This record gives sequence, structure tokens and C-alpha cells, in this order.
Amino acid sequence: MRVAYVFTTPRAASYKLGQMILPQLEAGTHRVRVLAMFFFDDNVFVLRRGDPVGERLARVAQDQGILLMACDSCALERGLARGQPIWCEPGGTGRREPAACEPVDTVDGVQVGCFPDLYAALQGDPPDYVLSL
Repeated sequence: MRVAYVFTTPRAASYKLGQMILPQLEAGTHRVRVLAMFFFDDNVFVLRRGDPVGERLARVAQDQGILLMACDSCALERGLARGQPIWCEPGGTGRREPAACEPVDTVDGVQVGCFPDLYAALQGDPPDYVLSL
């Protein structure tokens, strides 16, 4: 079974990921193949360079081929990206061409993006389930 996680609720990344999912991934007992993790709001902070959970996660993601993606707008707002929202103008209208946005001071392997970027990344190997935590 293949899954993707979307971290949306407060402390989902620091608690649910950091104290439940990540230890299982490290031990090889999670029992599903994790394809991607998408981080929203303050959950993006675990992806900061030097964050203990983020550094562990980066190693696991590299070893297991897990996509780590931070919401572009969330990362921009919190100083973890530079550029502009990829698919939305700052005023809230949509874009037809993507803007440039890149991660800043994040753990290795993190990408910033929005739903179209996540869909494109998973298109060749889609998950069986998307779990929102």
C-alpha cells in the first residue's frame, strides 16, 4: 500500500510525525510505503535546517525515496522560502505560469510547492491513500 501524508492540523508534524510515524519509518515497522509528505501552516517548521525531527526525516526521506514538500505560501510566510507563491498571485488570483519559489534554510531534499506541484510529482506513482493529519 502506498500513502501520502498531508500535515494540516497544529502539531501534526512535531507530534504525530515526530513521535509516531517517523520512529516507525526509522525502525522499518510502518508497514506502508510513504510516497510523499506535504506540510502546511506551522508544520513547515519541522523542515528547518537543524530541527531534530526535520534532520531525522530528511535522512529517512533520502533513504526511502519520500518526497518532502512544504506549502509555498506557508514557507514564504515563515521565512523558509523565497520568491512568490507558485500558482497564485499575491492578491489571490490564479497564475497560468508558475512563479519562482525556492526553499531557504531547510533540511536537505525539501521542495516548496502547491497542490498542482504535488499532483505532478505523484502522477507517475500515485498513492492508494492520502491521509490528512
